[in-house]
Amino acid sequence: MKPASRAHYDVAAVLARYDLDRLTLCSVGSHSALDVAAGARAAGLRNLIVTARGREQTYVRHFARREQPIARGCVDETLELGSFPEILNDDVQQRLLAANAVFVPNRSFEVYLHQRYSYDEIESGMRIPFFGNRYLLRAEERDEAGNQYSLLRSARIRHPRQFSSPQEIDRLVMVKAPHAKVSFERAFFLCSTPAQYQQISERLLAEGTLTQEGLAGALIEEYLLGPSINLNFFFSPFLGELELLGTDTRRQTNLEGFRNVPPSALAAVHDIPMRLEEAGHIAATLTESMLEEAFAMGERFVTAALTQLPPGVIGPFALQCVILAGPPKEFVCYDVSLRIPGSPGTRYTPYSAYRWGRDVSVGERIAMELLFARDAGTLQTVLT
Repeated sequence: MKPASRAHYDVAAVLARYDLDRLTLCSVGSHSALDVAAGARAAGLRNLIVTARGREQTYVRHFARREQPIARGCVDETLELGSFPEILNDDVQQRLLAANAVFVPNRSFEVYLHQRYSYDEIESGMRIPFFGNRYLLRAEERDEAGNQYSLLRSARIRHPRQFSSPQEIDRLVMVKAPHAKVSFERAFFLCSTPAQYQQISERLLAEGTLTQEGLAGALIEEYLLGPSINLNFFFSPFLGELELLGTDTRRQTNLEGFRNVPPSALAAVHDIPMRLEEAGHIAATLTESMLEEAFAMGERFVTAALTQLPPGVIGPFALQCVILAGPPKEFVCYDVSLRIPGSPGTRYTPYSAYRWGRDVSVGERIAMELLFARDAGTLQTVLT
């Protein structure tokens, strides 16, 4: 069933039909759904997780809320679909509206729905309110107008140099192209000369990892040497303030394996393609001397997003950075997440406790902001 077409989303009309004392945080069952569910529970809100058949056990069994013989679990309710894109079906939307649902988008929601629908269809077909700016999600895609690079430039945040053709390569670069067999993943390879680009790309084409079409649209980007750090921010419209909820770094296959190969065995893995699928995250702290610049970057990004894509950033977003050695040390942002991040471990860095006096997860901070706005009668400042 095609999603309903709407030129504009009227939050006020939907909220007028909602029971605001029974708001339910909703997310699709992947990526960070448990963080949303547990955060809602911690703040006294209900939650509903939309699952896809074949991947529902985490939510309906292992982390389902139960009261007897003792209270445990965090997922209040699930709605099982054949596949995630069915969430735009009219009957599903009606079910979510009846539940007074507020939707928290995550990366899996974007990836799975964008395989079938355009962003216009996603934005108009989701008839329940989003926590955050539903029109900002598309800026993560590098081929969208007003994308993350446009926002980074407007915010005066350095990002890796990009090369328009393989012939321009004059340093170590990472080539990012769509994976031929896994449509929502990217294939990556490193090279430092046009000749290396040609040699490696031909091998990956022959193996079926890349397609000619995907390679033609690949991003060729300077590869920067330094530790990576994800700056997981939260902009609060209620408080008018930017918060650093936590910092972490990624664990990715099979990059982690390459890092553990002893020098004597490097030749044995020379021809194995690099794979950077997410496998998990590790909490990682910053030196305190870098916090001021981290906040300055985040604040400039919030200003840029408000100017280019109003109402701008609402709630969580992340600047994914490499720290260059300098001197002085410098952040370079290689990716932006414009929704809830994928790491539930950010609460185990100290920054939310420095602010709130205790550890606060991203999911709970979303629920807190929703309740602040509801109780102040300003829900439309955090929903779109």
